[in-house]
Amino acid sequence: MLIKTLVVGHLETNCYIVTDEETLKCVIIDPGAESNTILDYIESNNLIPEMIFLTHGHFDHTIALETVTESTGVPAYICQKDADIGKRNIPQDFSALGKLRWYSEGDIKSVGNLKFVVMETPGHSPGSVTIMCESALFTGDTLFRDSCGRTDLEGGDVDVLLDSLRRLAALDGDFEVYPGHGDSSTLSRERSFNYYINYALGT
Repeated sequence: MLIKTLVVGHLETNCYIVTDEETLKCVIIDPGAESNTILDYIESNNLIPEMIFLTHGHFDHTIALETVTESTGVPAYICQKDADIGKRNIPQDFSALGKLRWYSEGDIKSVGNLKFVVMETPGHSPGSVTIMCESALFTGDTLFRDSCGRTDLEGGDVDVLLDSLRRLAALDGDFEVYPGHGDSSTLSRERSFNYYINYALGT
């Protein structure tokens, strides 16, 4: 598995291109802005896009969605619990054209030899998800290095977010953490040093 991080937009959103190196099939996670940067990387590396995953519906994770979807022709997935938020940030014809699809807790999406598992981790928004693939967690704005997502936006709920952090902390073993903004980390590091996880766990 090859993971490429593209930092895009004025809010410096992490867009991830996750590729099965054997087949060159890939997924695009959170095309937040700068569609040319995203598409140029895919084209220059001869990658084959299969799907787009949205960790949630906020604008800074979806600005380039329309252009990237039109250029690649692949479907985009989002948790339906963020449908109301998405209506203000995602082109309205997506659902009608069948380009926007729903995924939810426990869904598995296969791309090449890779399997992506959806975990619903609300709190930052009602439909926030974490995408698990092998030893990687794409946490969107649920979990950051040394921090977590804000809860003062529409649909945010601090108690729900703390439940999601507890759930992530309880996963067996260690994972690489790829957040929606900022540097990557590991789950073991966040269990040890992240104030919000420790608060959620009561430690």
